[in-house]
Amino acid sequence: MAAKDLDWGNIGFGYMETDYSYVSMYKDGKWDDGTLTKDHTVTMNECAGVLQYSQSCFEGLKAYRTEDGKIVTFRPDLNAQRMADSCERLEMPVFPVERFLKAVKEVVAANADWVPPYGSGATLYIRPYMFGYNSVIGVKPADEYMFRILVTPVGPYFKGGAKPVVVRIPDFDRAAPHGTGNIKAGLNYAMSLHPIMEAHREGFNENMYLDPATRTKIEETGGANIIFIKDGGKTLVTPKSDSILPSITRRSICYIAENVLGMNVEHREIFLSELENGEFEEMGLCGTAAVISPVGQVNDHGKVINIPAGMDDMGPATKKLYDTLTGIQMGKLPAPEGWIVEIPEK
Repeated sequence: MAAKDLDWGNIGFGYMETDYSYVSMYKDGKWDDGTLTKDHTVTMNECAGVLQYSQSCFEGLKAYRTEDGKIVTFRPDLNAQRMADSCERLEMPVFPVERFLKAVKEVVAANADWVPPYGSGATLYIRPYMFGYNSVIGVKPADEYMFRILVTPVGPYFKGGAKPVVVRIPDFDRAAPHGTGNIKAGLNYAMSLHPIMEAHREGFNENMYLDPATRTKIEETGGANIIFIKDGGKTLVTPKSDSILPSITRRSICYIAENVLGMNVEHREIFLSELENGEFEEMGLCGTAAVISPVGQVNDHGKVINIPAGMDDMGPATKKLYDTLTGIQMGKLPAPEGWIVEIPEK
């Protein structure tokens, strides 16, 4: 297949309709066989469960070309399992892990000419999602569900490189104890929209949420896990909480830090006082879209906490983690077994 004639370096980070999506329906207690479709619209009853009670979950991963021209994706098995966990928590039927992986391969292969060329900085973003489909008026789970995967080419999340951002500590909580903070439910992101827009209006890039019980411990942002560096770049620290979404990027970074770069890794409760007292030299936000976004400053209701790495560039340890992870993803560096999944072109 021939690559689309696009200005790949300037396509931006937004939705662009491609050739095929994937769709499968759950009805009468079972999933159908699923199929590729050129129809990118969804038609459903006005009383559909997702419209009334927000019964939905989603995932996000990428496909990209390596230097030798192969199309690959990164640890899709973890996305499949995390979606299964989300479905179980939301009383939705699990789309089987093996079928999830097969569907991802099918839809990416069918859209192979939308996969950006190596070195362009762009990728093919893959968005699997599921929602309650049939009409539901009483508060209960739906009986029918639609599972879909859309793909869209996206440009680099940061044009011109990832520059350190400023985050604030809001008055809002991201998730409740024993709530849904540890799954990728659409409702989690809906409740974060007002706080993030308020942050933007006040000149901040993101919100850094504290634990809702004591508001003394650091958890995550509205759309990313957080990492910290200390001990002169020798130690990586990540917050531990039952309310945090288990980021695949964060778990991969922790593995690389310990097993590739020889760093110490601590996954534990992190108190805001540690950040205030200058315990950490670098700070970053990690996720699929940006990989790692460095943080240069935290604003706590007017109290400014400067991160020693500064506001100019990504800190040296964070840069090493970023370069190693992206090197593995792009095929420049050897990958741990099972991390890189090749998708044959049709």
